[in-house]
Amino acid sequence: MNLQTIKRVLLVILTIIAVGQTTVSLFNSWQQPQTQSRIELYQTNLVLNATEWKKFTEASSNKDADIYPKLREQLIGKEPLKNAQKQYEELKTSLTKTQDSIKGDSLRDGKAGRSSSILAQTERIGSIVDELDLRIGILQAEQGQTNAALETWTNLIERSKFKTDGLNNFKTVAVLIDLWTDKSSITATSETQIKANLDGWFKYRSLAKLYQVEQRPADLANLELQQQNIAEQVVNKLLLVGVLPVIGLLIGTLLILGLTLQLAIRKKRSILATNSGIGWKTPWDIETISIVLIVGFFTVKDIVLPIVLGLILSLFQINPTKLDNLQQVMFSFVAYIGIAVLAVTILFFAIKKYFPLPPDWFKFKLTPQSIAWGIGGYLTAIPLVIIISLINQQLWGDRGGGNPILPVALQGQDNLAKFLLFLTACIAAPIFEELIFRGFLLASLTRYLPVWGAITVSGLIFAVAHLSLSEVIPLTVLGMLLGFVYTRSRNLLSSMLMHALWNSGTLITLFILGSGNS
Repeated sequence: MNLQTIKRVLLVILTIIAVGQTTVSLFNSWQQPQTQSRIELYQTNLVLNATEWKKFTEASSNKDADIYPKLREQLIGKEPLKNAQKQYEELKTSLTKTQDSIKGDSLRDGKAGRSSSILAQTERIGSIVDELDLRIGILQAEQGQTNAALETWTNLIERSKFKTDGLNNFKTVAVLIDLWTDKSSITATSETQIKANLDGWFKYRSLAKLYQVEQRPADLANLELQQQNIAEQVVNKLLLVGVLPVIGLLIGTLLILGLTLQLAIRKKRSILATNSGIGWKTPWDIETISIVLIVGFFTVKDIVLPIVLGLILSLFQINPTKLDNLQQVMFSFVAYIGIAVLAVTILFFAIKKYFPLPPDWFKFKLTPQSIAWGIGGYLTAIPLVIIISLINQQLWGDRGGGNPILPVALQGQDNLAKFLLFLTACIAAPIFEELIFRGFLLASLTRYLPVWGAITVSGLIFAVAHLSLSEVIPLTVLGMLLGFVYTRSRNLLSSMLMHALWNSGTLITLFILGSGNS
């Protein structure tokens, strides 16, 4: 057996392993609740904070006073507490169904009681459900549904008795029950318990109730003053989070309509037809494409790096589940840079013998046209991906996992953590992923497929590489749009800029939502 044959056998083996590993990861993501639902709750919590703004609730002699009722209805709706409770209960119902489904799947597969991963998944979902019930009870109590709130909290206490991580919930719920039944068993630790285990509007309303019961008017006045400042800031954040996407949606829709009209009129001379159907002169074959994709990307990302990081964690006796937000972000940043460096190195050596490359390969040039394509691609992606995401949500419900960096972005208040997240998502990811999936993969596939086929296949692989089953469809659409921009502009800067703008918009929104829920 010669060296070439051995290399091909190894490539086949690695391909089988990579496909198997990716399939398992996608299946595991199906067992996870979607992070999108948690993100929506963060926005709901912002709305709850905004309800406390006195300009929404008090009459004013100001000539512009009639603006505030209209603004209130637009931002928080007519019944914000009722709407918030409904959203919390819907998520709770969905998560409970997911939990039951996972247990049912494990029973059918004969894995019940034997799989630590299944147990961890169900316990994680159970913890989220407990958090939801804690807050649902406060929403019920604030709407005068005291008996319903007490029933919700009592059921939570009963569940917490059988959980190793249920102590904090047990203590916090006990304090809330005492507050809303006006019992005299409130202790000096009640305030500490509320501050430690509740946040945002829920913490404020619980502390307000505590100060009322304990007859502490000075503390109550200070709390209300603090909440007014927070509520005013939250209103500004809601305006920012709500208005900017709508503006982008409108501009993107108009841009799509305009470009489509121009395509119908000018046909091959239209902007959308620029470089249409023109592939790349690819000097290498499918084997080189496979080496870069399987060895340089999937094997490094899903096999080599986890083993290396696992050895490092074991060597320094680090428990990854106990890392704080900053440590998680630093860990993710180092891991991502490691993947990028190894993958680009393998890419370089895989195609080195074909240097110098034909024109248009890995072209990166700052021009007005490249910037226009990047910004235009981003704006047109907004309405298209939103529509697909709404359809996708109906298909998947609340299962399918999501990007693990999103909850970290929501919870992180550390400026260094935010900076590292920005570097990872908005600079490193666009450069590396566009280089691999558009610069190399898409262009290489045009040797075997028409341009539209290369755009589709590279977009699908790009989506699968993110290992989130619920996001495969919208990410495929986004990947195809990135590929469309690259094939038309023939400039990696365009797709990198579009990618960076997309990730930046998502990350900034998460930062805003997270900062309003403290």
